[in-house]
Amino acid sequence: MTKTPPEALSIAPLSTPLGEAQIVFDDAGVLRAFDWASHRERMDRLLRRHYGPVTLSEAAAPGALSDSFAAYFAGDARALGAIPWATGGTAFQNKVWQALCEIPAGVTWSYGQLAAHIGSPRAVRAVGLANGANPVGLVVPCHRVIGADRSLTGYGGGLERKRWLLAHEGVDLGAASDPLSARLL
Repeated sequence: MTKTPPEALSIAPLSTPLGEAQIVFDDAGVLRAFDWASHRERMDRLLRRHYGPVTLSEAAAPGALSDSFAAYFAGDARALGAIPWATGGTAFQNKVWQALCEIPAGVTWSYGQLAAHIGSPRAVRAVGLANGANPVGLVVPCHRVIGADRSLTGYGGGLERKRWLLAHEGVDLGAASDPLSARLL
């Protein structure tokens, strides 16, 4: 399902400790897509899926977006929560993406826990597909979802980036499951 895109979408590079990323935003400074520059085709595909054909104009990133990303990479793991975002997507996808935003920095959930959290405990695969179709990764923290056995599972930016992001947020992947996560079972 696609939604009508905003009148104008802009794209800007974003330097990070993990390599260059790209952010897409509308005239109001609302984030519409985030991805690593090395995954531009994926980002373009997700934008088309959500909005149909779009044209991106190069522009400087709004200060609020740049500042929030800079604060995150400087160590404020909660800074991304201040970034306004919007996407197309189905009602189910949006439900999953909203639930992802409820996973605090430093905590991980399994796909099963995420499915149970949204009231669809049997929809583990659908939750995984929605997670993978997230066009505003990092801000909608799909990297905080791991395997039930605490293994790192798919991440559009690559597992090494996922490992770095989780460590940056204080996740100890060798530890027993998080207390908050255990309550969701």
